Formats: sequence, structure tokens, C-alpha cells
Amino acid sequence: MGTPFTLLADSPVLLLAVLLALGAAVGHVRVLGVRLGPSAVLFAALAVSAWAAATGVDLEVPEVIGTFGLVLFTYTVGVVAGTHFFASLRRGWPTLLLVAVGLAVLGGIAVLGGRLLGLGLDTVAGAYAGALTNTPALAAASARAADPAAPTVGYSITYLGGVVVMLFAAAWALRRPGALPRRAEIGHVTVRVEVDEPLTVAALAAEHHGRVGVSRLKHAHAVAPTVVPAGDEVIGRNDLVTVVGPRDLLDAVASRLGHVSSHDIVADRRDLDFRRVTLSSKPLVGHTVGELDLGGRFGATVSRVRRGDVDLVAHDTFVLAMGDRLRVIAPRARMAEVGRYLGDSDRGLSDINVGGLALGLAVGLLLGLVHVPTPGGGFTVGSAAGTLLAGLVFGRLGRVGPVITSMSHGAAQSLSALGMVTFLAYAGVRAGRSIADALSSDVGWRVAVLGVLLTASAAAGLLLALRVLRKASWLEVAGSVAGAQTQPAILAYVEDRTGYDTRVGVAYALVYPVAIITKIVVAQVLAGL
Repeated sequence: MGTPFTLLADSPVLLLAVLLALGAAVGHVRVLGVRLGPSAVLFAALAVSAWAAATGVDLEVPEVIGTFGLVLFTYTVGVVAGTHFFASLRRGWPTLLLVAVGLAVLGGIAVLGGRLLGLGLDTVAGAYAGALTNTPALAAASARAADPAAPTVGYSITYLGGVVVMLFAAAWALRRPGALPRRAEIGHVTVRVEVDEPLTVAALAAEHHGRVGVSRLKHAHAVAPTVVPAGDEVIGRNDLVTVVGPRDLLDAVASRLGHVSSHDIVADRRDLDFRRVTLSSKPLVGHTVGELDLGGRFGATVSRVRRGDVDLVAHDTFVLAMGDRLRVIAPRARMAEVGRYLGDSDRGLSDINVGGLALGLAVGLLLGLVHVPTPGGGFTVGSAAGTLLAGLVFGRLGRVGPVITSMSHGAAQSLSALGMVTFLAYAGVRAGRSIADALSSDVGWRVAVLGVLLTASAAAGLLLALRVLRKASWLEVAGSVAGAQTQPAILAYVEDRTGYDTRVGVAYALVYPVAIITKIVVAQVLAGL
């Protein structure tokens, strides 16, 4: 009669479901005040797989399932972060340089530590890949090594420590004062203008780098109607303007223009009305706010866009995604027309957009197959990095011709979470099958020591460099740690703790590609020494 492990070995889908259920249960348990969240799936899978191996049963989640989970996760992370990623790239290149240099220096530490511990360089290369939890780096080291099996031994022993140590580093960063996100609340204020210099609505927005906008304007005369101003509308003395933006900036804008007025033209809905409208019309998805031409069509405007749980100031170049909730200001008689034009259906909040998803995954997988030549043979960036890059570009574009490449925030987060836990279950089972044998080998303890040394050095170096040299917030540091480690389990933990704050995904996506490429090159060099 078969054991429960035999039943699970014969039914990979049942095994996956059981691991996800165990991971969800373990993820709610707090240890020293820390809750693992979705990343607990990895540890549950590792424990079950190791237990089964001890009884002589080899559990396996098919590789194709794990790969699909991984690319689904990385692509949707890219789609969500794409809107903000390219804006952050201009100021984020020093972070990329720090990560690349740090990972290269870590290769030197690996060589020195390996020699002190009496380890061969083939094993050291695998330990480097495992301590930094990067499978493509292991593949590169194995292809270059004189003994292709040696890197695998080093990788399997150090991988678990690479997850645990860096997970604690991310948890430590999030426990610093002020680390957990406080979103910049978007509000509005009505200002009485007291400056004489001519100032257009567009010039005011540009003056504050697009962080504020003007949703209403009432010219000086008391009987003048309240209107939605165009960008070239001139703001004059004694005009009333409603400025929309972060609350911590509104006082400065009010002082710049005049003073906060006691007349609230927002509450006066005789001329203009306002409400939230969900963007669900597919022909409009992927276009910018300016391309909607609400002003020309209806005399209306969009003052804010709510994406997920975050309010953002709308501007003409803001690219819209399915399910965005738009704060529309329009003449009362035209509001119903605006709603019909935009769609205003809850279906937009959960529309997955299968065509765009399939195109993005296909482009990303093809990109991951591109061979990059380097001294010693070269490498491919792999499916994870390829789909992340494709997601960033497609998330920023919003559409490619008739194909919508963005998706609603809710749908993207759901797919991301599903892909993440599926991959973690696969990775945990794969590592659990060999961890006991690897640790009991004659070099096991020495490789484990080297792995902890490398991961701890990487964690300390990243925390110090990003916080002290780059002056990054602790929230961004935690996201960058997950990206530099190229580890979905750490990102799962950080996103769960921060409520899926967009800044975490941007920090992760910013450093992930350069981290994965640097690790591949360094591991290849170590194996070839």
C-alpha cells in the first residue's frame, strides 16, 4: 500500500495544490514578529520534499510548471512597474553600477574564501550562484567547469542560506523607523490668485514637474462660470483655481499663487460635476490622458487616476491601463456621455487581456534565448530576465498597434501572486530532493560556511551602499535587495509587508536585469579560472 508521499509523487498537480495550501498556512505564522507570507511556500515545499526523500520517495513538480510560474510572475511585475520604471532609470543608474560592482567584488571574496576552506573553484562557482540564488549563473558555471557536477553541489548547499539570510536582511530593512510606506495623499485646494504675472495652466504644472494640475478655473467676475481649463488657459489676478496634487505640496503652490480661498468651487456643482469612472473601453486602453481628448469632446478633464490603492495626479502623457479609475470633472449635462465613452464597467477591474499577455510572454521568452557572446563562451539572459524586460516595455507602452499590452492592476497582481507561489513550490521541491545528501558530503559544511559568508557580505554591502551612498528609502532598499538577489521569495515577502507598493516593484525591476547578467558572467569566470 502506498504512502501519502507515493500518492503525491504520482500526481504532480495534487502535490502543487498541497504545497500551496501548506505554504499559505505557514505564511500566517509569526516568528519573532515576522510573517513569511507567500514566501513560506518555498520552505514548505523544501521541507516536504526533503522528508519524502528521506523515505525513499522522489517528489517532483514538472519543470514546465515552474518555468511558467516564474515567467508569469516576472512579466506581470514588469507590467505593473513599467509606467514608473523608465522615469526612475534616469536617476537610478548609479544604483545599477553599485550592484554590478558589488557582485563582481563578491566574486573575489568567493575565490579567497574558497581557497581558505580548501574548495575547488568549480565548487566555489556553484556556491556563488547558490548564495545569490541564481539558476542561470549555475548553468553558466556548469557549462564552463572542468567538472560539471561540482557547481551543482555548491549551489544546492548554499541556495537555502541565500534565501534565508537575504530574507532576514529585507525584514530588517522594513523594520527600520519609517520604512513601511506612507503614501503621498492626493488632495485639492481652491486658491485665490494674487500674482500679476501671466501664467498658463500648463506652465504651472511644468513648474512643479507634473506633480500638480488644475481641475477647475473661475475667472475674476463673481458670475463667471466654473470651467475646465485647457492647458493654454491663462490664470489671472483674482481668479479662483482648484489645484490637485500631493497634500504636502499644495500649501507651497497656494503661497506661490496667492492664498487658500474660503470659496470652495469644488462643492459648487451647478456648472461642473465630478465622479470616479472606470476605464473599461478597450479602444482607449494604452492611450494617454491627452489622447482621450475629453476637453475637446465633452469640455471635461481627468484630475486623478486611481490605480490599485494609489491615487496619481493625471497629466497629458499619463498612459492609462484597463481598470484605472479616473476622477472626471465635466459639465453636469455631459457626465453620462463621458461615462459611456470611457466604459465605466467593473469588468475592466479584472480583465486579464489574454492576447496582450500571450504576446508579452512570447516576446520575453524569445528575448531570453538571445545569446550574448563573452570571453569564454557567452550566455543567455534567461526566461525570467527576458520576460521582466518585455513586461517593463509593454507596461510602459500600454498597447502595440491594436494589441493592448497593459492590464488592470488587480488582474496583474493576481497573476503575479499565482505565478510566484507556483515557482516557489517548484524551486522548493527541487532543492529539497538533494539538500540532505549535499549537506552530508565531505565538503558540505565548508561550502555551507562559504555560502553564508557570501550571502551575508552581499546583504551587508547592499544595505550599506544603497542606504548610505544612494540615500534610498528603506522601502526601496528592501525592493533592491530582492532584485539584486534575483529571488522571488524575498520580493513576495516585501510586497506582502508593504501592501504591494509600486515603489518596491520599481526598485526590484531596476536592479534585476543587471544583477542576473553580472552573476552569470562572474560565475562563468570563476568556473574557468
